[in-house]
Amino acid sequence: MLNNLIENVRTLDAEDLGIGVTAAAAASHASSAPDAPAVPDDHPMVQEIIRLAQVYGGVILAGPPGTSKTFFAAAAGQVIAGSDDRLRFVQFHASYQYEDFMMGFAPRDGGGFTTKKGPFLDLVLAAAADPAHSYVLVIDELSRADVGRVFGEALTYVDRTKRELPFTIASGDKIKVPSNFIILATMNPFDRGVDEVDAAFERRFGKVTMDPDRALLDEILTDNGMDDALKARVLNWFSRMNGHAVKNPAAAVGHAYFATASDEATLNDLWEYQLKYVVQRAFRRDDATRADMISAWTRIFQMPATTPNVPGSTSVADRVEATE
Repeated sequence: MLNNLIENVRTLDAEDLGIGVTAAAAASHASSAPDAPAVPDDHPMVQEIIRLAQVYGGVILAGPPGTSKTFFAAAAGQVIAGSDDRLRFVQFHASYQYEDFMMGFAPRDGGGFTTKKGPFLDLVLAAAADPAHSYVLVIDELSRADVGRVFGEALTYVDRTKRELPFTIASGDKIKVPSNFIILATMNPFDRGVDEVDAAFERRFGKVTMDPDRALLDEILTDNGMDDALKARVLNWFSRMNGHAVKNPAAAVGHAYFATASDEATLNDLWEYQLKYVVQRAFRRDDATRADMISAWTRIFQMPATTPNVPGSTSVADRVEATE
């Protein structure tokens, strides 16, 4: 509209002003979500991770999805490294191998192959050449890969007691894992292969359990401006759902699921596109509990007994109950 009234007007959006999602993603930020809030360096969890990293040389944050594992691993990594040049991120998955992590071959322009250092070897060599600074590798989803295959011979030497000892990698080169090299990793304790991860790292690294946190959820919903009465009902559902996780780990729902929840509309989206599938999966063999948790969610909205019959419309309660 403004462009039609005045000639040569330049319109600017959030990205042009450097405050949009792209700018946030490019900045050093403590989460996989670009628009997540920054974490203060003196946050108790950040400080605890830093302390354990100094003791063990590596820390694993273990917990169900949505419990801020990546958020705090990245935040602590940024504080320890002090510079993005000394901080690397990698995500494990079922196809991730030694050749991706340590070193392998990459196609070369004009044909043939050349050796290529993976993030582990690249950062280890940089750390060894710069002992005055700490270098941090953040591994997301540690339990998604075969850690023995990925780490290879380095698995022994990431142990704090084996640091600075030379060993031979697949290329025949000798390297060492220096004392100023830190690994921060996240994992879901209910992933397949987690027993192998525990066996490989339980003696080598410190381990922090990240559980769904009602107090943190309260803080999130308050910051989002949610009505107190609605917030209280959401918190009750959250506690009730996670109460089932004691015997049924699949029922755990992390507080980060609610990061964008602020009112009934956003809660309805959260249910429709995420939480209802968590409930269905957790209680797929327990019809009574599944129905109970669906009904409990419906009661969050305290819908009246009758609602106007508007053609083509359905209430939040109707849509939730339809999942039973």
